[in-house]
Amino acid sequence: MSEEKNYSEIESNIVKALKNVYDPEIPVNVYDLGLIYEIDVKSEKEVDITMTLTAPNCPMADIVLNDVETYVKDVKGIENVNVILTFDPPWDKDLLSEEAKLELGMM
Repeated sequence: MSEEKNYSEIESNIVKALKNVYDPEIPVNVYDLGLIYEIDVKSEKEVDITMTLTAPNCPMADIVLNDVETYVKDVKGIENVNVILTFDPPWDKDLLSEEAKLELGMM
């Protein structure tokens, strides 16, 4: 299996894992909320996740960031997860997936 194809499969598995992480205050997963800005598979064992939160003062930030790290580490082969929090660009409701908009009654 080529390295590129393998990384694509790893990224797909990471997306599936991220769809299990929820902000306890919002009934939509962090991926469909548009909180995940980048998934950078560094190697078969290491990944950087660049993400944001719906607000800089989110009271559940520690829980959400910890859950992202925990669920991604559960992906087969991943040993090291670097969660990078950014607010640039700030989160906006336009980042919601179609599924999230339906779930939140915005369509």
